[in-house]
Formats: sequence, structure tokens, C-alpha cells
Amino acid sequence: MGRRLRIGLTGGIASGKSTVAQRFVELGVSVIDADAAARAVVAPGKPGLAAVRERFGPHVLAKNGELDRRALRDLIFKDPGSRLDLEAILHPLIRADMEQSAELAVGPYVVLDIPLLVEGGSRDRVDRILVVDVDETMQLQRVMARDGCTEQQARAILASQASRSARLAAADDVLPNTGTVTDLRQAVDHLHERYLRLAEAQRPGS
Repeated sequence: MGRRLRIGLTGGIASGKSTVAQRFVELGVSVIDADAAARAVVAPGKPGLAAVRERFGPHVLAKNGELDRRALRDLIFKDPGSRLDLEAILHPLIRADMEQSAELAVGPYVVLDIPLLVEGGSRDRVDRILVVDVDETMQLQRVMARDGCTEQQARAILASQASRSARLAAADDVLPNTGTVTDLRQAVDHLHERYLRLAEAQRPGS
């Protein structure tokens, strides 16, 4: 795992995870974003994009040579089995990209922001799992308000993710997001102090 403490940050859609990640950044913590890595590995000229094109055909590329994400989503929707092929191509590349970023990061600990950490079985990549928790009723309300979707569509999104109970069962630390944004940011500040102590204790010779 290396000498630097690794925190895996996760949470369901509309849980407030982005607010938590941003607060860690403001505190000077290196946050490695899985979504950013997923975009990076399919940038024009990258082997990931070439592999996706070879598997799914040229129609998944836009005219400017970038990945046409909507076309790829439509294809996977029509052929769910192709999702496994896409994951087989991208997941190792995303993991390698995040590992490289984590190795280059500075500071006593690093946060790996992985939305599907529980679903993807990535426990081995981190020392602790931090879950931003919110009840499903609030999740539904937030998703519908944010994305302008119906309740049925919002429920389908939630159903595609790990259940709240599964995330909580995997968690070492839980941030309940039931109050204000200020409350959530202050909770991150308290966790930051704890992680600094844990990182110090993990250092060789401590």
C-alpha cells in the first residue's frame, strides 16, 4: 500500500460526496478522482480510446476524434453485455492512472474519490472507506431536483448502485449528510484532524 494513508471516498448519487471532496481539496489534501481518471484514459491519442474504438467501432467517436459518450451509452443500453467488455478495457487503465496519481501526491494522506468503490470491490486499494450517507428519500428528492428526472428514473439510478446498507456495512467512517452544507464541511474538518493523526501513527518509526 505504501507509506501514505489512503482514504477511499464514496457515496450514492446526490449524497453530497462532491462537497466532501471539495472540502478535502480546500484543506490541502490530494484528492484523486476516478471520474477524472476515466476521462483521461480515453482522451484522444490514449490507448484506452483506441481499444474502445476497436471493440465498439468508429461510430463511438465524435467528428473531432473524442469519445462520443452518448453514443457509447446508447450502445451499452441496447446491449447490456457490452458493458462488461467496456469495463474490462477501462477499469485496469483507470486504476493504473489513479495509482500513478496517488504515488505522485504530496501530504500525509490521500483521498481516492471512487463513486463505485463498494460495487467495484476496491477495498484492497485503500486503508479506510469513508461513506457520505444520506437516506434514500432525500436522495430521490435531490436527484429529481438536480437532473429534472421523474421519480421512476431516479429510483432506477439508485437501483443501479450499491444499496445504502451495503455501503454502510463496508464503511470505516461515515459522514451523515442530514444538515446544512456548513455542517457537512465542518464534519470533514473533524475527520481531517483524525486522518492526520492516523497518518502520523502509520509512518515508519512512529
